[in-house]
This record gives sequence, C-alpha cells and structure tokens, in this order.
Amino acid sequence: MSLKEKFIKKTPMFVQSSAISLFNTYQYKVRHGGEYKKIREYYAKVESFTASQLDKEIKKKQKSFFKYVKRKSAWYNKLNIKDLTKNIPLEKQDIINDFDKIKTIREKDGIVSLTGGTTGASMKVVYTKKDMQERFAILDHFRAQHGYHLGRKTAWFSGKNLISEHDIQNNICSHYDFINKIRFYSTFHINQDSFHVYWQSLVKFQPEFIVGFPSSVYELCEIADSLGLQLPTPVKVFFPTAETVLPKHREVIGRVLGCQLVDQYASSEGAPFILECTHGRLHIHPLTGIFEVVDENLQPAQSGELLVTSYTTHGTPLIRYRIGDNITLADSKETCSCNSIFPLVERIDGRTSDYILSPTHGKVNLGNISNSTKNIEGIIKFQVIQNQLKALQVLVVCSDKFNQQQKESFRAALVERFGDNMTIDIIVVDDIATEKSGKFRIVKNLLDS
Repeated sequence: MSLKEKFIKKTPMFVQSSAISLFNTYQYKVRHGGEYKKIREYYAKVESFTASQLDKEIKKKQKSFFKYVKRKSAWYNKLNIKDLTKNIPLEKQDIINDFDKIKTIREKDGIVSLTGGTTGASMKVVYTKKDMQERFAILDHFRAQHGYHLGRKTAWFSGKNLISEHDIQNNICSHYDFINKIRFYSTFHINQDSFHVYWQSLVKFQPEFIVGFPSSVYELCEIADSLGLQLPTPVKVFFPTAETVLPKHREVIGRVLGCQLVDQYASSEGAPFILECTHGRLHIHPLTGIFEVVDENLQPAQSGELLVTSYTTHGTPLIRYRIGDNITLADSKETCSCNSIFPLVERIDGRTSDYILSPTHGKVNLGNISNSTKNIEGIIKFQVIQNQLKALQVLVVCSDKFNQQQKESFRAALVERFGDNMTIDIIVVDDIATEKSGKFRIVKNLLDS
C-alpha cells in the first residue's frame, strides 16, 4: 500500500472523499492539459481517413517515433528500423533490470506509472506528459462514441485499496469523488458476506456507467443473479479494464445490470490500443502502434502471442515488447459494418500464462476453462491452481445450489477439458483472495514459478 493510501485510510471518511475528489481533479487537469484538446480533435478526424491517408499517417508516426528512440534511448541506439523483426523482443525483465538504459527522460520530468504485478513482476515506466495526454485523448474519444464523458455518474472498480474491513462492517464499500461524480469501489472485499453492502450502494447510487475489473463486477452480478436480482435502474455501458473479457462476463453482467459491455485493450505500461466499435467488433488502432502476432518461434501467426510497439511510449519506449498476452486476428479480407478500415481482431485470448498444462490435452486456455461452469448451478467464482503436472486444486465459492450433483457435473466438465489422467481436488471455500493488484485470476499455473 502506498503512503497516499495509508494516509487516506487513517482519516475521516468525509476527508478521504474530499482528498480523492481533489486529487482526481488535479490528475484530470494534468492528463487533459497541454496538447490534449488538439490530439483529441486529431483522433476524431482520423476516423474518416481513406486507406492512403491512413497509410501516410502511420508511416509518419513510425518515422518520428523511431527517430526519437534511437537518439534518446541508450538501449535502442542500434535499433534496426528498416526491418523491425531483426530486433530482439523486449522482455519485462529488461524493463525491470535496465530501466535507466531504456528510459529517455528523468522520472521527475514525466509521469510515473506502476504495473500491478499480477504475474509476480511489478514494473515501473515513465511517460512524457504529451504521451499521457495522447493516451487519454484516445481513450476519451473511444468512450465518448459510446455515450460517456466526465461528469456522468460512474461506478469504478479498480485496484485502489482504500477501504478497510471496519468500513465494510459499517456498510461502506466505496469513496465518492463528488466533483466528478465517480464512486470508487473496493475490489478487495467483494464476497457473499459483503454483497448486500455493495448492492445497496449501487442501487442507491444509480450509476450511468461502470468502469473496472470484469472479474469483480462479474462476481457481484453472479451473486445477484443467484438471488434473482437485477439493478432497478439499468447501467448504460460497462467499460472493462485490465483483464480478459469472457463470454460469461457479457452474459451475466448484461443480464443483471441491463447494460452493454464495451471492451478495450491497452496496458498500464503503454501498449497500443484495440477498441470495440459501436457494432461490437474489436479494431486495432493502427496510429497507436504495431501489433505483431507470432507463434512459439516468433514467426507471424493468425493466432498467438503479442509483441507490441507503442507510439505513446517516448518516456520508456516499448519496441517489440513481449507483453504476455494472446490475440486472434480476423481474416484480413473481413470488413466491419461500422465501415472503419482499422484492422479487425477476432478475439482477445488473454495472458499467455493463463492456461493449465494437461499431460494428455496440452495447454488448456482460460476461455475453455471458464466455460466449464456452463449449466452448473451455485458456483459464484472458482480458481484452478496447478502445482504439479497431473494434479489440480480447484477452489470454489458457492451458494446452497452447489450440491453433490452439481459438484460431480462440474468435475465431469473439468475432466472433459483436462483429461482423466489429472487428479482434480475440488475444495469449497468461503472466499478466494484477489491478487495484490486487486484483480482476480481464474487460473494460477505455478509449475514454472
């Protein structure tokens, strides 16, 4: 926990909310100052570019970014610009160990961003102010296309640990930014016991929009769904962040909150953007960077691991950065009914580490595992942990509906996915802890850790 979070938690609730309101307003001015307005207008304009105009602008962006990086970063002074594939991928460990060689500005001259460290490796990067303004211009333009702008009532579920167990006992699960009308909910205390505190708060607040971790919002909605509850005042849009969106998220969240889920892909260290259009398709934004999809031999692939090069990382350049996620591209000839010429992505498959290794079925990915609860009653959330090749521990938080019959059906679904050579130990627990970042992981593959 940061000093800021410790300070806030020790002060009265009204003072906490006032501090958060003032801090967020200050952050908003930094992120939306400088060249923000000009950049926002630029990204609205590029939506109507022709293919030749877009290609010209992409080349211009690439040239400017690579020229800057070669001149300013000691790490990249031998960068091969003509053939990007000749450059060795940048690893997370490189950023951790050689941050001073990679970065181009002093931390005090930029904006420092810390990653959550969900996979165990927390990192630090530094943005130039212009890069931060550009990233928010892109994000704000995207959300505005779906009806959102600052000042609309918004519930935010992220990894800020500002609520204590004592607060929950007093029916407090959030802080309110009364200047910008944003209610920040803790993702660290969501469970069956605290559900009524969160639900009553959401019912009373009546948010128009929700932003945050899909796993946290899903858990609340899954409990509500099991009780036959729906939010009396429907939410307009849920914008998920930081985690892979699964089909069950769209289904349950949509049913309980009455809203559309609109996805986007980026990262706290500065990955380029993939954005969902108003017709429900995912598009790579080619003016934010390069997405290389590669197989295990780093050869181009239709579906595979991502290497990203981001044009909004002048402070800590990311070139061929191994971000640890997988995507599947759509057919290059496929077009979208929204008429955008931006490249299409079939789906975002999630983290490369989000799989279970089966001796008979190979790598079983997150999407396949999450679907194992289909038609199983009573499961609120579950986590599959692999410490051994042929043994799994499956933690389950459930309601009374998860009886012996449902448990055996769930086991059968898991055996179907992992094979009958795996020992599967299903353990019913009261709760499953989130990561330090506040995110929840369905899969924890500990074989290589």
